Amino acid sequence: MQHKELRFKVNGQEQQVFVRTNWSLAQVLRDKLGLLGTKIGCGEGECGACTVLMNGKSVTSCLVMAVQAEGAEIVTIEGLANGDTLHPVQEAFVEAGAIQCGYCTPGMVLSTVALLEKHPKPTEEEIREGLTGNLCRCTGYQKIFEAVRLAAEKIARGAGR
Repeated sequence: MQHKELRFKVNGQEQQVFVRTNWSLAQVLRDKLGLLGTKIGCGEGECGACTVLMNGKSVTSCLVMAVQAEGAEIVTIEGLANGDTLHPVQEAFVEAGAIQCGYCTPGMVLSTVALLEKHPKPTEEEIREGLTGNLCRCTGYQKIFEAVRLAAEKIARGAGR
């Protein structure tokens, strides 16, 4: 099995790890760095539980080979809050009751962050499009859509961060 040194930034911290060349980014985040908020659900890029931000774009980290993250900036759910202060998107998910079992929540939150970066005042269609690929079996999505709209309002008002 081949190994490679990987250097990248995760949640603002420079990281240097030795990884197997066949490992996914999700495996490295969980198994090497202990960032367990990145879930591995389907392992096929279908459920979105492993979504992280890579250079500002949402990616399903189970499909990104770790070596592809060389030099990248990665943000996981653990890197979103500022100490005890939640990111406005995290606040909105809590306030809207968009969390039930919580398994999909990190991926949903990070996809929402990426969506609102691209569309600060998203339409219903843009919200649905932005969350495509993130599956939730508990909420029925309405509370999640409410959370996205609430997060957009919070960010527009400069709330949170």
